[in-house]
Amino acid sequence: MLFVLAGLFLLLAITVAITSKKQSGIQVEPTIFESPININRSMTPSTQPPKALDLTSWKLTLPTGSSGDPIEIMQPKLDGFELNPWFIALPEARAIRFRAAVNGVTTGGSDYPRTELREMTDSETKASWSSENGKHSLYIEQAITAVPSTKRDVVAGQIHDDERDVIVIRLDYPVLHVRINGTNVQTLDPNYTLGKRFNIRFEVNDNQTKVYYNNSTEPVYTLSKNYSGAYFKAGVYTQSNCDKEKVQSLCTNNNYGEVVIYRIEVSHQ
Repeated sequence: MLFVLAGLFLLLAITVAITSKKQSGIQVEPTIFESPININRSMTPSTQPPKALDLTSWKLTLPTGSSGDPIEIMQPKLDGFELNPWFIALPEARAIRFRAAVNGVTTGGSDYPRTELREMTDSETKASWSSENGKHSLYIEQAITAVPSTKRDVVAGQIHDDERDVIVIRLDYPVLHVRINGTNVQTLDPNYTLGKRFNIRFEVNDNQTKVYYNNSTEPVYTLSKNYSGAYFKAGVYTQSNCDKEKVQSLCTNNNYGEVVIYRIEVSHQ
């Protein structure tokens, strides 16, 4: 009888232990963002940006710092730099994630925040070239992964001159397009799906700025314009702010634009 009771107590103890272990197991709750327009990714930050992305010829502008004077990260500090959640490596994808929330700090003369690369020639000298002389190209393989809740617009790659943007790649969700002077001049995807990878190549030569999309052999758009003091930009330039979002509850770090860059290459000849 004692052996039977001991056996029953042992069986009960094992059952309770198993049940307790199941109930106390690790559970990952889904992250809920105030912005409904984003894509979930099972990617986690690493300790530094992957070496597959050469950022030698860039500086980084962040959506942090003081108003009109955001923090900038130059080379060589940019190598190995991270600031979670605004600029982090995604090692599974060998990529870098750029994020800028609507409540972020802006540069002087701009109403919108950015986490964006600006082309440099070395750690201290800003790139400045002409559309008339030489051949200049930028290739970006990327995905736009989030847009703000209300004003669902982001810029993901541009050419700038000494005064303003010359040509940009912009998502006015869900329309992905080439934009010049505030106008959609060429639709690239009328119904872009967040997280969808695509590539863009700018080629500038003899005052012709050509845009290639998804490895097209012919340009999808050509701009004829002479400009100088030019440079490339890449990353995310969120086209909204707290005023545009209109509701105070949306003026948070959880309402943002986001771009993941998998490959970026610049060349000048």
